[in-house]
Amino acid sequence: MLTVTPPDSKPQDASTEVPGVPVEGGPLPPGANVAVATPGAGVADPDDLVSTEKTPTLVDRVQAFRAKYEKQEMALFFFAGFLYDVLTLSPIDDALTEVQNFAYLAILAGLLVLEQRYPEGVEPPKLLMKVWRFREDALHFFLGSLLSAFTLFLFKSSSGFTPLVFLAGMFSLLVANELPRFRQLGPVIRVALFSLCVTLYFASLLPVLLGRVGWWIFTLSVALGCGSIYGLLRVLNRWRPDESVLLRTVAVPGFGAQALLLACYFLGVIPPVPLAVQYSGIYHDVNRVSSGVYYLKSKVHPWWKVWTAFHHGDQDFLMRDGEQPVYFFRIFAPKGFESYRVRVRWYYDHPQKGWTALGKGHMAPVSANGSEGGFRYFAKPGTTPKPGDWRVVVETEDGHEINRLNFTVIEDKDAEEPPEKVDVSVYNIVKPISFEEFKKSNPSAPDPQGAAAPAATAPAP
Repeated sequence: MLTVTPPDSKPQDASTEVPGVPVEGGPLPPGANVAVATPGAGVADPDDLVSTEKTPTLVDRVQAFRAKYEKQEMALFFFAGFLYDVLTLSPIDDALTEVQNFAYLAILAGLLVLEQRYPEGVEPPKLLMKVWRFREDALHFFLGSLLSAFTLFLFKSSSGFTPLVFLAGMFSLLVANELPRFRQLGPVIRVALFSLCVTLYFASLLPVLLGRVGWWIFTLSVALGCGSIYGLLRVLNRWRPDESVLLRTVAVPGFGAQALLLACYFLGVIPPVPLAVQYSGIYHDVNRVSSGVYYLKSKVHPWWKVWTAFHHGDQDFLMRDGEQPVYFFRIFAPKGFESYRVRVRWYYDHPQKGWTALGKGHMAPVSANGSEGGFRYFAKPGTTPKPGDWRVVVETEDGHEINRLNFTVIEDKDAEEPPEKVDVSVYNIVKPISFEEFKKSNPSAPDPQGAAAPAATAPAP
């Protein structure tokens, strides 16, 4: 059998091609494991071209994800702390709540001390190495939890947007703390927030322990807050004797926050925690029919006025000749609180003068404290109001606002008087219930039509 060999072909053992060098002008075959030799260098071992990079573990992938979304993680932990307190917050006089908040403050103080002891570039002890990377998350969680608790207490003790503005300001400081310009300053923002939390803690604790509110209680809280910052400085001075650094990162933000809080209190921005108006409404009549039971009478509004479903009583007050609105409210103070007085003020939005006070208001003595439903009281302005926008405000004797309620007086010119409905305020239930619901559990309840008209002001324990 004859084998024909092309003229240009060569036997394999006679080839002049250098192993490992691709044929000039031709592409590499797909998947070829070929080393490329460079002039003056030896031929590379194919095993050296295999990647030796370690396959990322789950922990590595989590850390990479956290690094990518660092700022979002900070916000998440802050609001996780806030949400935790919204769902679990107990009354302000609850002993467990006070102990929990104190523990949070102690943990925050410890984290701030360790952060100053081991700043960026200084490796912490091996005992802390595994958890050290979570320190900022812990700081944000505990700060968020404390700030949310105190903000909720402030919110209950006031009726404006001040607590919401306060919370927004605190969150803005936390966000600013993550910006490069603020990061260069060190833990300035965190120390300021810690200083605020310490004073707000004492401002909520001392009234419960001493059974009273007043400017000197808040001033004492600020003094204790200043003492805490001074103690923090003394501890840090042992490890970081550079007084200029401690002055800039601890003393200025810490004591500055105390001065800010004190100024806000005397300007009336901070409400008188722990006093809180739990419910308030405007009614046509309020009658005490028995011990702990009050009938609250209001008008039934047309179905198309859907916004009135969110009103407390007659905030759209349809007024006939000689009628006056009756302001009913429930105010809470912790157990053991001494008797105190609050002032009820009426304001009219005058077309030319703006909001104008109607007299000096009425002083209401509050003596029953600690009950779940709070102490009840109702008052009239003492004169037939003019049609227009009105506001009734409850404040402490020294002028700190506790609650405000806006309502509108509308002259009722219809010949037919609108139908009336009756709600019932009972002792341990904060919000009034319907008369029909009350009648089911109290079949012998008196007829609302037979109740006497209220006086201008009357105590309602």
